[in-house]
Amino acid sequence: MLEGRKLLITGVLNRDSIAYAVARIAQERGAEVLLTGFGRARRLTERAAKTLPTPADVIELDVNNPDDLVALTTEIQSRWGTLDGALHAIAYAPGDALGGNFMNTPRESAEEAFRTSAFSYKALAGALVPVFPQEGGALVGLDFDATLAWPVYDWMGVAKAALESVSRYLARDLGPRGVRVNLVSAGPIETMAAGGIPGFEQLASGWVRGAPLGWDLQDPDPVAEAVLFLLSPAARAISGEILHVDGGYHAMGAPA
Repeated sequence: MLEGRKLLITGVLNRDSIAYAVARIAQERGAEVLLTGFGRARRLTERAAKTLPTPADVIELDVNNPDDLVALTTEIQSRWGTLDGALHAIAYAPGDALGGNFMNTPRESAEEAFRTSAFSYKALAGALVPVFPQEGGALVGLDFDATLAWPVYDWMGVAKAALESVSRYLARDLGPRGVRVNLVSAGPIETMAAGGIPGFEQLASGWVRGAPLGWDLQDPDPVAEAVLFLLSPAARAISGEILHVDGGYHAMGAPA
C-alpha cells in the first residue's frame, strides 16, 4: 500500500526514534522518504538517514521559522511535485515546564511548549497543503494520551491536549480538500526525546505492569506500523481520529 508513495518524515534524531522506524518500514514497503532536521541536531538526523535501507536526504526545517516552512513547500515542489503524506513527530518543552514543576512554570515556557508541540501541526499542514495532490493526502502526528494528568509530564501534557484539538480542527478544515488528519497516541518508548523528560522512568514503568497486551519500551515498530497504516490508502475514510498504540493501557482504570 506504500509502493511509490512520497512521504515527509520529521522528528528523526537517531535510530531509536519512532520517526526513524516509520522511515525505515516505509522504505522497506516501497515508499520514498524525505527527512527534516534543523540546527545542531540536524547532524544527528543526517547520521541516522545514512543507515536507512536507502539513505535519505535531510532538509532544514525549524517549524517555528516561517522561512523554513516556505522553503519546505518549494523543495517538495521541485523535488517531487506532490507529496502523499507526512509525519509530524515534533515536540518540545523547556526543562522548567516538566518534571513536577507545573505550578512554577513561567508563561514563556508554557507558550514555547504549545508553539512547538501543538501549533506546529497547523504550521506544517499549511506548508504541505499546496503540495498534496488533488485527490488529497494524509497527515499523522505523534501524540501521548492527553485525557489524563500524568506524573512529571506537566505542560507537555497540556501541549498534547492542544495538539489533539488542533488535529480535530485540521481534519475539519482540510477534509473538503481530501486531506486526512490523524494522531497516533503511543505508549512510552525509550527514545532520545523521552530521555529529556525528568522522571520518564516513573511514567513509563506503569506500562510494563499495566498494559494488558504488555509493552516493550524499546520497540517503536508497533507505533510505526500504525502511523504507516494511517498514511496509506487503507485509511482513506479515517480523519480526526486518535489511534491508541499502547498495549491497551489507555483502556484500564487500574493495573489488573
